[in-house]
Amino acid sequence: MASAQAMGQGEQDHFVLKSGHTIPAVGLGTWRAGSDTAHSVKTAITEAGYRHVDTAAQYGVEKEVGKGLKAAMEAGISRKDLFVTSKLWCTDLLPDKVRPALQSTLKDLQLDYIDLYLIHWPFRLKDGAHMPPEAGEVLEFDMEGVWREMESLVKDGLVKDIGVCNYTVTKLNRLLRSAKVPPSACQMEMHPGWKNDKIFEACKKHGIHVTAYSPLGSSEKNLAHDPVVEKVAKKLNKTPGQVLIKWAIQRGTSVIPKSTKDERIKENIQVFGWEIPEEDFKVLCGIKDEKRVLTGEELFVNKTHGPYKSASELWDHED
Repeated sequence: MASAQAMGQGEQDHFVLKSGHTIPAVGLGTWRAGSDTAHSVKTAITEAGYRHVDTAAQYGVEKEVGKGLKAAMEAGISRKDLFVTSKLWCTDLLPDKVRPALQSTLKDLQLDYIDLYLIHWPFRLKDGAHMPPEAGEVLEFDMEGVWREMESLVKDGLVKDIGVCNYTVTKLNRLLRSAKVPPSACQMEMHPGWKNDKIFEACKKHGIHVTAYSPLGSSEKNLAHDPVVEKVAKKLNKTPGQVLIKWAIQRGTSVIPKSTKDERIKENIQVFGWEIPEEDFKVLCGIKDEKRVLTGEELFVNKTHGPYKSASELWDHED
């Protein structure tokens, strides 16, 4: 089923959200992008043809991203042709903090609206929380109250679409019970080594678009060095990175590879005009699921005091 569907998406350079807005299939990720962020953003847009940039308040680079966006627009790229995603951090997961957090993001990005605003993680942290958190630093999260405020940002034109990241099926179902404006997108770690099928299928069922982060796995489990990926790449005369990004798109997700190297930024978007043949797509899908790279443990787990005493509890034992 997945592969048949995948075959029809070879030329797909964007996906349509529930709202009718479109999201470009490949975006530039900016997590841990560092001091070169403004340059990377400008290069991605003006030289490599990216139209989608993904960032977050917590990455600490939004001012740099803003400079890069501004430079790209000064070079003649129109704001309406760009798709910018940001995220609401855990210390701001209170109804009365949502709007000020977004306003701070807009100011740093030098924009008057963003295209997609996501709940970064579904756990509220006390300001100044430690890593890992100490007793009393992981607080109750009023998901319904926060979502109502996110909905009001859409109503007021500050945000075009809203969504979530790092959710479980359990948490998604809870949100859907009260949401007037359903989430347009859900951003999750996804790659052939962690396909995240449960949440992927739940999103599909509800018409929620999925964006894959960490498409190449991680430094400790870099799928670009996986022999299966290397073999497919060699056969198609592509880089392993391009194969992994294309796999994500053919699966039906947008994807946000991160790089600060100009060469790699350009390479990562050269994933149109060719396809992974069905048999190779299946072989990539057959790579054994290992484990998630980003468990959230160092951010939210306190093994003694809780409220979450293990990564498995964070993910509602759905792994």
